[in-house]
Amino acid sequence: MGLRLERLVYESTATGTTESIGNLAVILAESQRNNDRDGLTGALAAHRDRYIQVVEGPAQALDALLRRLESDPRHRDVTLLDRAPISERLFSRWSMANARITPVHGAALDSLVDDNDRTPREVIGILLDAVRKLDAAPPQARRFS
Repeated sequence: MGLRLERLVYESTATGTTESIGNLAVILAESQRNNDRDGLTGALAAHRDRYIQVVEGPAQALDALLRRLESDPRHRDVTLLDRAPISERLFSRWSMANARITPVHGAALDSLVDDNDRTPREVIGILLDAVRKLDAAPPQARRFS
């Protein structure tokens, strides 16, 4: 019997600026290393001093991730938007992808941040679209993916 897979979606307030490429590069590198080790996949978006992340994998690994996030000084006010069992991964190609936020994606995420009216399914769709667009971009546009 295989491991039960789940997908979680969370947002947190960044304690540093999300405009810093250096900050984002460090978080992505650590996430990729930890997720490779723990069998997790997903995508991270940095937007308006918030992190929004979709992560998929074994339930126990997701539990451990949430514990790490709660004590990570780069995050505060970690809010779990959704956690549910899944039959397959949507982000299986990425241990942790950088979901580069375009103006269109930003407007959709603004609605989540400002009005809290985006469903987790819509958040997942925004991040998946952002990752797929980055994969289709020329190599020089793929920094930190």
